[in-house]
Amino acid sequence: MKPKSLQGRYLLIILLALVLMPITFPLVSVLFHIPFSMQEHDPNVYEDSKGMESMWKEEGKKLGGRTDEEINERLRELKQKYNKASIFWVDGQGSTKLKLPEQIKIPAQWDPLYTIDFMKTNRGLEADPYTVVSFIGSGKSEGFMVIQVPRGEMDTEWEQVSRSYDYYYLIATFGVLGLFLFVSWIFFYRIRQRLLRLQEAMDKPAEGGIPLPIAIDKKDEIGQLEGAFNRMIDQLETGRQREREEEELRRQLIANLSHDLRTPLTTIRGHAYSLKKEITSEKGRESLELIDNKVNYLGQLIENLLSYTLLTSGKYPYNPEKTDIVRLVKTSAAAWYPVFENEGFELDIELPDKSIYWDIDGQWMNRILDNLFQNILRHAAQGRYVGVLLDAEKEILAVKDKGPGMTGESAGKGAGIGLSIAALMLKEMDLDLQINSSSCGTEMVIGRKGDLGKGYKDG
Repeated sequence: MKPKSLQGRYLLIILLALVLMPITFPLVSVLFHIPFSMQEHDPNVYEDSKGMESMWKEEGKKLGGRTDEEINERLRELKQKYNKASIFWVDGQGSTKLKLPEQIKIPAQWDPLYTIDFMKTNRGLEADPYTVVSFIGSGKSEGFMVIQVPRGEMDTEWEQVSRSYDYYYLIATFGVLGLFLFVSWIFFYRIRQRLLRLQEAMDKPAEGGIPLPIAIDKKDEIGQLEGAFNRMIDQLETGRQREREEEELRRQLIANLSHDLRTPLTTIRGHAYSLKKEITSEKGRESLELIDNKVNYLGQLIENLLSYTLLTSGKYPYNPEKTDIVRLVKTSAAAWYPVFENEGFELDIELPDKSIYWDIDGQWMNRILDNLFQNILRHAAQGRYVGVLLDAEKEILAVKDKGPGMTGESAGKGAGIGLSIAALMLKEMDLDLQINSSSCGTEMVIGRKGDLGKGYKDG
């Protein structure tokens, strides 16, 4: 039965590799040793080093008193028999007479030092090539002859074949290892492909922003992961649907409340205006003024609440275009100037002479500035200060007051929905709002995302 677990499958692959490895060596022996033992092989003429040494010394004695041509002819005959050997001879005056083959690197004229070094280097059981030196004739005056055979050629036929089996064993070992690695690679490649398919499903969400379910092919660990992924998608879809329903219900409720509250507010405002003509006492007029202010404040809150709902639902009209921000700020400040002046505010307005263009919605920016100025008038009146700075180099707009700060207490402190509206509008216009607040005042800095500096700092 095929294991369903990935771990079980890979353990099976390892077990098969461990079983195949010891079987490989006897299998190679059967495939190569038995056929070799059934064949007839010629003996290796180089394998008997003692016999070769005796033969060479005997040949040296036989060549005593012979002419150079006769010695050369005999050595050529021996070269035909020992074709893998190097043969040369040197006469009694140290001159090299014959080299077989000609590529042998020996001097044409031998001196005593080179002769001693040659004998020292090529003597011993470990010297390679195997070297036999024999004097020509019975004395030393006629010169010497040399035969050299590579050690690798002196093995028996069986030893040479056995040595080649080492390569077969190595090939077989690497073959089993390579097969194991290949099967392992296929195993992990398939796992990787399935994981990549799951990753692709996660990275390519559907129209609603939630990925599509993935088909489950196998009931292993990755199949369980795919099942968990599909269950998560189902939960997200359910949650998203519930969230949409709740959001729609909330927006509808806010819209209905805003509409229902506007009608009585309009009625209250109208009756309060009528009462101004009837009430002549100072205290009565103060009460009417307070009622009128609160009605206006409540009307502004309702307007902000409706605007916030439209913004979050993406239904608030947005028309971006290149707008001269200097002119816009100047116009907005001029509209609020009489209001602040009437309340005894000090106005500090610094605007550049040249035009600066921002890609924004002019009506939205006017609404943002109105909210900021309204907040100063309502929450920071005790500071009696309004600062407006437009930095042409950094392209930032700062509005500052000297009120108690956002952590301080003020008579008209609310839930901050006006700032929430400003932040949403700025985000939509690819701008940021940075708030620096302390007990000495609050600074609202507007600038491009990522480029917002520390803003306006008034000493």
